[in-house]
Amino acid sequence: MQDQSPSKRADAARNRQRIIEGARAAFADTGAETSMAEVARRSGVGQATLYRNFATRHALLEALLVDEVDEVCAAAATVEGDSSGERLTTWLRRFFQYVATKRPVVLGLLEHTDTTDPVFQTRSRMLAAGQPLFAAAQDAHQIADDLDLDQVLDLVMAIAKIPGTPEYRQPILDAALAGLHRRGN
Repeated sequence: MQDQSPSKRADAARNRQRIIEGARAAFADTGAETSMAEVARRSGVGQATLYRNFATRHALLEALLVDEVDEVCAAAATVEGDSSGERLTTWLRRFFQYVATKRPVVLGLLEHTDTTDPVFQTRSRMLAAGQPLFAAAQDAHQIADDLDLDQVLDLVMAIAKIPGTPEYRQPILDAALAGLHRRGN
């Protein structure tokens, strides 16, 4: 059997990325009940291409969750800011965005799996990714020593789950993050 040509592999990778991006937007807009047909439409691919990349809805949802976790973890290593506290805050805002938008994906996954599935074991990855940022902010006395990253992530997750619009939750997040910095001064 011959390998696929480089251009076909590149096309397949582009299609997969288009599907992930289209699915992310579709689930954010229409929730856990988003159909595979809607994902294909938003991705600009045919259903055959969608199913060639993701044989089941569960496989697509799992890929969405893993992709988003990978992005949040990678962001911890690349965040910018003038101080360690600013870098931590930037990453916590990215984490907040992840928590606020992943709910439809998780609800869809829960229909056919349980939370002991390895795909749900993301907390340890988030802690490992954020810990260097958190430690640097504590070392710079910008975050109180009596807090740990677990507690801060719980705070951010709780705010993300407050009912209401993003515009309603944003000032709550801003106040909480500003309070973290005041504690260290």
